[in-house]
Amino acid sequence: MLKIGILGTAHGHADSYAEEVNAHPGAELIGVWDDNAERREASASKYGTAAFDTVDALCTATDAVIVCSENVYHRTLTETAARHGKPMLCEKPLATTPTDAHAMITDCEAAGVSLFTAFPCRFSPAFVALRDAAHRGDLGEILAVRGTNRGKCPFGWFVDTKLSGGGAVMDHTVHVADLLRVLLRSEVSTVFCEADNRMFSGDFDDTGIVNLTFESGVFATIDCSWSRPAQTFPTWGDVTLGVQGTRASVEMDMLAQGATLYNEGAARIQTLGYGSGIDGGMVAAFIHAMQTGEPGDLATGTDGLRTVEIVAAAYESVRTHQPVVVKRLSGMM
Repeated sequence: MLKIGILGTAHGHADSYAEEVNAHPGAELIGVWDDNAERREASASKYGTAAFDTVDALCTATDAVIVCSENVYHRTLTETAARHGKPMLCEKPLATTPTDAHAMITDCEAAGVSLFTAFPCRFSPAFVALRDAAHRGDLGEILAVRGTNRGKCPFGWFVDTKLSGGGAVMDHTVHVADLLRVLLRSEVSTVFCEADNRMFSGDFDDTGIVNLTFESGVFATIDCSWSRPAQTFPTWGDVTLGVQGTRASVEMDMLAQGATLYNEGAARIQTLGYGSGIDGGMVAAFIHAMQTGEPGDLATGTDGLRTVEIVAAAYESVRTHQPVVVKRLSGMM
Protein backbone atom coordinates (compact mmCIF):
# COMPACT_ATOMS: atom_id res chain seq x y z
CA MET A 1 0.00 0.00 0.00
CA LEU A 2 1.54 3.29 -1.15
CA LYS A 3 1.50 5.92 1.59
CA ILE A 4 0.80 9.40 0.18
CA GLY A 5 0.84 12.75 1.96
CA ILE A 6 -0.43 16.14 0.80
CA LEU A 7 1.84 19.15 1.39
CA GLY A 8 -0.35 22.24 1.48
CA THR A 9 -4.11 22.29 0.99
CA ALA A 10 -4.52 25.92 -0.09
CA HIS A 11 -5.30 24.90 -3.67
CA GLY A 12 -8.82 23.62 -4.22
CA HIS A 13 -7.49 20.70 -6.25
CA ALA A 14 -6.23 19.17 -3.00
CA ASP A 15 -9.82 18.12 -2.24
CA SER A 16 -10.14 16.15 -5.47
CA TYR A 17 -6.69 14.59 -5.21
CA ALA A 18 -7.38 13.49 -1.63
CA GLU A 19 -10.66 11.93 -2.71
CA GLU A 20 -8.94 10.05 -5.53
CA VAL A 21 -6.15 8.76 -3.27
CA ASN A 22 -8.70 7.59 -0.70
CA ALA A 23 -10.64 5.76 -3.42
CA HIS A 24 -7.60 3.99 -4.88
CA PRO A 25 -7.12 0.38 -3.71
CA GLY A 26 -3.34 0.63 -3.92
CA ALA A 27 -2.82 3.82 -1.92
CA GLU A 28 -3.50 5.36 1.46
CA LEU A 29 -3.70 9.08 2.32
CA ILE A 30 -1.46 9.08 5.36
CA GLY A 31 -1.90 12.75 6.25
CA VAL A 32 -1.76 16.43 5.33
CA TRP A 33 0.31 19.44 6.28
CA ASP A 34 -0.46 23.11 5.78
CA ASP A 35 1.15 26.22 7.23
CA ASN A 36 -2.30 27.46 8.28
CA ALA A 37 -3.28 25.43 11.35
CA GLU A 38 -7.02 25.98 10.91
CA ARG A 39 -6.90 24.91 7.27
CA ARG A 40 -4.65 21.96 8.15
CA GLU A 41 -7.07 20.62 10.75
CA ALA A 42 -10.12 21.25 8.56
CA SER A 43 -8.54 19.44 5.60
CA ALA A 44 -7.50 16.47 7.72
CA SER A 45 -11.03 16.18 9.08
CA LYS A 46 -12.56 16.47 5.61
CA TYR A 47 -10.24 13.85 4.13
CA GLY A 48 -10.44 11.49 7.09
CA THR A 49 -6.70 11.52 7.70
CA ALA A 50 -4.08 12.87 10.10
CA ALA A 51 -2.85 16.46 10.40
CA PHE A 52 0.94 16.79 10.64
CA ASP A 53 2.53 19.78 12.35
CA THR A 54 5.66 19.89 10.19
CA VAL A 55 6.66 19.17 6.61
CA ASP A 56 9.51 16.97 7.83
CA ALA A 57 7.19 14.82 9.92
CA LEU A 58 4.81 14.22 7.02
CA CYS A 59 7.62 13.45 4.58
CA THR A 60 9.11 10.95 7.02
CA ALA A 61 5.78 9.09 7.24
CA THR A 62 5.09 8.86 3.49
CA ASP A 63 6.29 7.09 0.35
CA ALA A 64 5.32 9.99 -1.96
CA VAL A 65 3.77 13.45 -1.70
CA ILE A 66 1.41 15.73 -3.60
CA VAL A 67 2.13 19.48 -3.35
CA CYS A 68 -0.98 21.69 -3.31
CA SER A 69 0.19 24.85 -1.53
CA GLU A 70 0.06 28.42 -2.75
CA ASN A 71 2.20 28.70 -5.89
CA VAL A 72 5.13 30.57 -4.34
CA TYR A 73 5.79 27.75 -1.85
CA HIS A 74 6.11 24.98 -4.44
CA ARG A 75 9.89 25.30 -4.62
CA THR A 76 10.59 25.14 -0.88
CA LEU A 77 8.19 22.24 -0.33
CA THR A 78 9.69 20.36 -3.25
CA GLU A 79 13.19 20.94 -1.91
CA THR A 80 12.19 19.51 1.48
CA ALA A 81 10.45 16.48 -0.02
CA ALA A 82 13.46 15.81 -2.27
CA ARG A 83 15.78 16.02 0.72
CA HIS A 84 13.68 13.26 2.32
CA GLY A 85 13.93 11.20 -0.87
CA LYS A 86 10.22 11.43 -1.66
CA PRO A 87 8.92 11.47 -5.26
CA MET A 88 6.20 14.01 -5.82
CA LEU A 89 3.36 15.34 -7.92
CA CYS A 90 3.29 19.15 -7.84
CA GLU A 91 0.22 21.25 -8.57
CA LYS A 92 0.40 23.58 -11.57
CA PRO A 93 1.98 25.97 -12.24
CA LEU A 94 5.13 24.08 -11.29
CA ALA A 95 6.60 27.37 -10.04
CA THR A 96 6.09 31.10 -10.47
CA THR A 97 9.38 31.62 -12.35
CA PRO A 98 11.47 29.50 -14.72
CA THR A 99 14.42 29.84 -12.33
CA ASP A 100 12.45 28.25 -9.48
CA ALA A 101 11.05 25.52 -11.73
CA HIS A 102 14.52 24.67 -12.99
CA ALA A 103 15.87 24.57 -9.42
CA MET A 104 13.11 22.15 -8.45
CA ILE A 105 14.07 19.83 -11.29
CA THR A 106 17.75 20.05 -10.37
CA ASP A 107 17.05 19.31 -6.70
CA CYS A 108 14.96 16.26 -7.55
CA GLU A 109 17.56 14.96 -10.01
CA ALA A 110 20.29 15.35 -7.38
CA ALA A 111 18.14 13.47 -4.85
CA GLY A 112 17.25 10.75 -7.35
CA VAL A 113 13.50 11.27 -6.99
CA SER A 114 10.76 11.79 -9.58
CA LEU A 115 9.03 15.13 -10.05
CA PHE A 116 5.74 15.27 -11.94
CA THR A 117 3.56 18.27 -12.78
CA ALA A 118 -0.19 18.06 -12.16
CA PHE A 119 -1.68 18.45 -15.64
CA PRO A 120 -4.84 16.30 -15.37
CA CYS A 121 -6.24 17.59 -18.68
CA ARG A 122 -3.86 15.17 -20.39
CA PHE A 123 -6.10 12.39 -19.08
CA SER A 124 -9.34 13.71 -20.56
CA PRO A 125 -10.84 11.08 -22.90
CA ALA A 126 -11.77 13.89 -25.28
CA PHE A 127 -8.18 15.12 -25.46
CA VAL A 128 -6.76 11.60 -25.76
CA ALA A 129 -9.04 10.97 -28.74
CA LEU A 130 -8.00 14.28 -30.33
CA ARG A 131 -4.30 13.64 -29.68
CA ASP A 132 -4.44 10.14 -31.14
CA ALA A 133 -6.33 11.31 -34.23
CA ALA A 134 -3.81 14.09 -34.82
CA HIS A 135 -0.81 11.80 -34.35
CA ARG A 136 -2.31 9.24 -36.76
CA GLY A 137 -2.49 11.98 -39.36
CA ASP A 138 -6.29 12.05 -39.51
CA LEU A 139 -6.30 15.86 -39.43
CA GLY A 140 -3.55 16.27 -42.00
CA GLU A 141 -1.08 19.04 -41.26
CA ILE A 142 -2.25 21.10 -38.29
CA LEU A 143 -2.26 24.79 -39.20
CA ALA A 144 -3.72 26.60 -36.20
CA VAL A 145 -5.37 25.97 -32.83
CA ARG A 146 -7.76 28.03 -30.71
CA GLY A 147 -7.74 27.15 -27.02
CA THR A 148 -9.64 28.34 -23.97
CA ASN A 149 -9.31 27.74 -20.26
CA ARG A 150 -11.73 30.32 -18.91
CA GLY A 151 -13.00 30.16 -15.37
CA LYS A 152 -14.66 31.96 -12.52
CA CYS A 153 -12.36 34.29 -10.62
CA PRO A 154 -11.10 32.24 -7.64
CA PHE A 155 -10.21 35.29 -5.50
CA GLY A 156 -8.46 34.54 -2.18
CA TRP A 157 -4.73 33.96 -2.48
CA PHE A 158 -5.05 33.50 -6.25
CA VAL A 159 -5.43 37.28 -6.65
CA ASP A 160 -2.59 38.04 -4.23
CA THR A 161 0.33 37.99 -6.63
CA LYS A 162 2.82 37.72 -3.74
CA LEU A 163 1.39 34.21 -3.20
CA SER A 164 0.21 33.26 -6.69
CA GLY A 165 2.92 34.87 -8.82
CA GLY A 166 0.31 36.28 -11.20
CA GLY A 167 -3.35 36.30 -12.11
CA ALA A 168 -5.29 34.57 -14.86
CA VAL A 169 -2.27 34.27 -17.18
CA MET A 170 -0.34 32.45 -14.44
CA ASP A 171 -3.29 30.27 -13.45
CA HIS A 172 -4.94 29.32 -16.73
CA THR A 173 -2.33 29.47 -19.49
CA VAL A 174 -0.41 26.39 -18.43
CA HIS A 175 -3.09 23.70 -18.91
CA VAL A 176 -3.76 24.53 -22.56
CA ALA A 177 -0.09 25.29 -23.27
CA ASP A 178 0.75 21.78 -22.07
CA LEU A 179 -2.00 20.22 -24.19
CA LEU A 180 -0.73 22.09 -27.24
CA ARG A 181 2.84 20.87 -26.68
CA VAL A 182 1.56 17.28 -26.48
CA LEU A 183 -0.75 17.68 -29.47
CA LEU A 184 1.73 19.43 -31.76
CA ARG A 185 4.92 17.73 -30.53
CA SER A 186 6.63 21.09 -30.88
CA GLU A 187 7.91 23.83 -28.58
CA VAL A 188 6.70 27.43 -28.44
CA SER A 189 9.13 29.88 -30.04
CA THR A 190 7.44 33.26 -29.52
CA VAL A 191 4.64 34.66 -27.37
CA PHE A 192 2.52 37.79 -27.70
CA CYS A 193 0.07 38.47 -24.89
CA GLU A 194 -2.44 41.15 -23.96
CA ALA A 195 -3.68 40.98 -20.36
CA ASP A 196 -5.07 43.41 -17.81
CA ASN A 197 -7.43 43.88 -14.89
CA ARG A 198 -10.72 44.46 -16.72
CA MET A 199 -13.45 42.65 -14.79
CA PHE A 200 -12.58 42.85 -11.10
CA SER A 201 -10.95 45.71 -9.25
CA GLY A 202 -7.48 44.74 -8.11
CA ASP A 203 -3.78 44.54 -8.84
CA PHE A 204 -3.95 41.32 -10.86
CA ASP A 205 -4.68 40.28 -14.43
CA ASP A 206 -8.15 38.77 -14.79
CA THR A 207 -8.42 38.93 -18.58
CA GLY A 208 -5.88 37.72 -21.10
CA ILE A 209 -5.31 36.42 -24.61
CA VAL A 210 -2.04 34.57 -25.25
CA ASN A 211 -0.84 34.17 -28.84
CA LEU A 212 1.72 31.42 -29.44
CA THR A 213 3.89 30.60 -32.43
CA PHE A 214 5.42 27.12 -32.40
CA GLU A 215 8.73 26.05 -33.88
CA SER A 216 6.74 23.92 -36.33
CA GLY A 217 5.07 27.06 -37.68
CA VAL A 218 1.67 26.40 -36.10
CA PHE A 219 0.12 29.38 -34.35
CA ALA A 220 -2.37 29.19 -31.50
CA THR A 221 -4.36 31.36 -29.13
CA ILE A 222 -5.30 30.77 -25.49
CA ASP A 223 -8.07 32.68 -23.74
CA CYS A 224 -7.04 32.28 -20.10
CA SER A 225 -9.48 34.80 -18.61
CA TRP A 226 -11.31 34.54 -15.30
CA SER A 227 -14.44 35.57 -17.16
CA ARG A 228 -17.19 33.06 -16.31
CA PRO A 229 -20.07 34.53 -14.25
CA ALA A 230 -19.67 33.35 -10.67
CA GLN A 231 -23.36 33.09 -9.84
CA THR A 232 -24.84 31.71 -13.05
CA PHE A 233 -22.23 29.76 -15.04
CA PRO A 234 -23.11 26.04 -14.75
CA THR A 235 -19.54 24.76 -14.23
CA TRP A 236 -16.30 26.16 -12.79
CA GLY A 237 -15.15 27.08 -16.31
CA ASP A 238 -14.07 25.41 -19.52
CA VAL A 239 -11.23 23.75 -21.41
CA THR A 240 -11.70 23.73 -25.18
CA LEU A 241 -9.58 23.30 -28.28
CA GLY A 242 -10.48 24.13 -31.87
CA VAL A 243 -7.98 22.53 -34.24
CA GLN A 244 -7.70 23.35 -37.95
CA GLY A 245 -5.87 20.84 -40.14
CA THR A 246 -5.48 20.47 -43.88
CA ARG A 247 -7.74 17.38 -43.91
CA ALA A 248 -10.13 18.06 -41.03
CA SER A 249 -11.08 20.42 -38.25
CA VAL A 250 -11.99 19.36 -34.72
CA GLU A 251 -13.81 21.07 -31.86
CA MET A 252 -13.04 19.57 -28.43
CA ASP A 253 -14.93 20.48 -25.25
CA MET A 254 -13.39 18.74 -22.27
CA LEU A 255 -16.44 19.32 -20.07
CA ALA A 256 -19.08 18.24 -22.57
CA GLN A 257 -19.96 15.10 -20.59
CA GLY A 258 -22.71 16.37 -18.36
CA ALA A 259 -26.41 16.40 -17.58
CA THR A 260 -28.21 19.74 -17.29
CA LEU A 261 -30.13 20.23 -14.04
CA TYR A 262 -32.93 22.81 -13.71
CA ASN A 263 -33.74 23.07 -10.02
CA GLU A 264 -36.28 25.53 -8.64
CA GLY A 265 -34.33 25.62 -5.39
CA ALA A 266 -31.04 26.58 -7.05
CA ALA A 267 -29.87 30.01 -8.13
CA ARG A 268 -28.51 28.79 -11.46
CA ILE A 269 -28.71 26.01 -14.01
CA GLN A 270 -26.25 23.27 -13.06
CA THR A 271 -24.20 20.81 -15.09
CA LEU A 272 -23.76 17.43 -13.45
CA GLY A 273 -20.61 15.85 -14.83
CA TYR A 274 -20.34 12.18 -15.64
CA GLY A 275 -17.84 9.92 -17.35
CA SER A 276 -14.14 9.56 -16.60
CA GLY A 277 -12.72 12.06 -14.12
CA ILE A 278 -9.44 13.61 -15.25
CA ASP A 279 -8.10 14.01 -11.70
CA GLY A 280 -8.73 10.33 -11.07
CA GLY A 281 -6.83 9.36 -14.19
CA MET A 282 -3.85 11.49 -13.22
CA VAL A 283 -3.72 10.34 -9.58
CA ALA A 284 -4.01 6.71 -10.69
CA ALA A 285 -1.15 7.25 -13.14
CA PHE A 286 0.96 8.80 -10.36
CA ILE A 287 0.31 5.83 -8.07
CA HIS A 288 1.09 3.43 -10.93
CA ALA A 289 4.35 5.28 -11.61
CA MET A 290 5.34 5.01 -7.96
CA GLN A 291 4.63 1.27 -7.99
CA THR A 292 6.14 0.36 -11.36
CA GLY A 293 8.45 3.18 -12.44
CA GLU A 294 6.35 3.70 -15.58
CA PRO A 295 5.19 7.35 -15.85
CA GLY A 296 2.72 6.83 -18.70
CA ASP A 297 1.12 10.13 -19.72
CA LEU A 298 2.15 12.03 -16.58
CA ALA A 299 3.68 15.45 -17.19
CA THR A 300 7.30 15.62 -16.09
CA GLY A 301 9.07 18.41 -14.26
CA THR A 302 10.45 19.61 -17.58
CA ASP A 303 6.93 19.70 -19.04
CA GLY A 304 5.98 21.96 -16.13
CA LEU A 305 9.07 24.13 -16.70
CA ARG A 306 8.24 24.61 -20.38
CA THR A 307 4.80 26.03 -19.52
CA VAL A 308 6.27 28.32 -16.84
CA GLU A 309 8.68 29.64 -19.48
CA ILE A 310 5.68 30.40 -21.72
CA VAL A 311 3.96 32.26 -18.88
CA ALA A 312 7.12 34.27 -18.17
CA ALA A 313 7.30 35.26 -21.83
CA ALA A 314 3.60 36.19 -21.78
CA TYR A 315 4.06 38.56 -18.84
CA GLU A 316 7.12 40.10 -20.48
CA SER A 317 5.02 40.65 -23.60
CA VAL A 318 2.31 42.33 -21.52
CA ARG A 319 4.93 44.72 -20.12
CA THR A 320 6.60 45.50 -23.46
CA HIS A 321 3.61 45.18 -25.82
CA GLN A 322 5.91 43.20 -28.11
CA PRO A 323 6.28 39.56 -29.14
CA VAL A 324 8.79 37.78 -26.90
CA VAL A 325 11.09 34.88 -27.75
CA VAL A 326 10.73 32.10 -25.17
CA LYS A 327 13.90 31.60 -23.15
CA ARG A 328 14.31 27.89 -22.44
CA LEU A 329 16.35 26.45 -19.61
CA SER A 330 17.71 22.92 -19.69
CA GLY A 331 15.53 20.29 -18.05
CA MET A 332 15.77 16.54 -17.67
CA MET A 333 12.71 15.36 -15.74
